[in-house]
Amino acid sequence: MAGHSKWANIKHKKQKEDKRRGKLFSKLSRKIAVAARQGGGDPEMNSDLRMAIQKAKDNNMPNDNIERAIKRGTGNLDGLTYESFVYEGYGPGGVAIYMDIMTDNRNRTAAEVRHILDKNGGNLGSNGCVAWMFQRKGELVLDLSEFEVGEDELLLEALEAGAEDLEYGEEDAVIYTDPANYEDARKALEEAGYEFESADLAMVPDNEVSLDKKDAKKMLRLMDQLEDHDDIQEVYSNFDISDEIQAELEAEDN
Repeated sequence: MAGHSKWANIKHKKQKEDKRRGKLFSKLSRKIAVAARQGGGDPEMNSDLRMAIQKAKDNNMPNDNIERAIKRGTGNLDGLTYESFVYEGYGPGGVAIYMDIMTDNRNRTAAEVRHILDKNGGNLGSNGCVAWMFQRKGELVLDLSEFEVGEDELLLEALEAGAEDLEYGEEDAVIYTDPANYEDARKALEEAGYEFESADLAMVPDNEVSLDKKDAKKMLRLMDQLEDHDDIQEVYSNFDISDEIQAELEAEDN
């Protein structure tokens, strides 16, 4: 699995995270509000808003929260105005880090993100320093414990639905699509009976950087702190941790 998928798997294992639900809803609200402000409040006419609403529903966000976020974005409710942009940088072992940011105070966010990176063996880079290492793709993650489907069968169904590629692992399968085909492919596969553990547009790394145990421990701590920051919507990286090192780190945490 590529680094972004590895991190997603780790997060799902850690997820007795109801305490973070409020933080997640806050981030989703920002995403909806920014999409509504930039493209209007009608999801039928605004694909970014439509996908932001779908992501909120995937995470069981109440409809009232979704409606309030849309109204804030279109100016029908008072609230802070957020801007959306990207930060790029490096983590332990020279891995690439790509962050989607939404904030009402760019200077504050820059200082806080730089501090998190610096204290965990990373650094903030210039615009474009790592973006070339990633491609934006639709990413549909299937929990294989929930579906008894072989790799060949799933690949055939995914391709027929308009997907581009499949990574089939022991626990999860990740289906990749062109961003333009993401919604249609998801709909077709859901109509075929699949329910996804997660589904979104993501920055997928072209290549991975394998980390030793020391850097892996630092990297996981860094990712956890970046994910936890209120202004960081999504974090993507190209790190990879072997199953053996991951098992050692999990044993140390228990």
